[in-house]
Amino acid sequence: MSTAVSSVTPTPAVDQATSKSSQKPSQAVTQPVTGTDSVQLSTGSQAAAAAALQEARETPTQTAQEASQGDLQAQQLLASEAAANPVAR
Repeated sequence: MSTAVSSVTPTPAVDQATSKSSQKPSQAVTQPVTGTDSVQLSTGSQAAAAAALQEARETPTQTAQEASQGDLQAQQLLASEAAANPVAR
């Protein structure tokens, strides 16, 4: 069963004209757009990028040679490739 609400207090309406007139409009300052962006990498970042590129271009034969000479990264790569490609019997 529903009951009627007998005491409702109306909220006062906000006068839009007075609230807007008390605020100053903000003015955006724009700067001219130059059409070029540039990024400068540190020497260490450049060396790391060059090493990653060299590793990506490496042949499987080079990886096997490096792994046999003790290169841990090459050994891990060969192990993950071997696990991904099981030998069919």
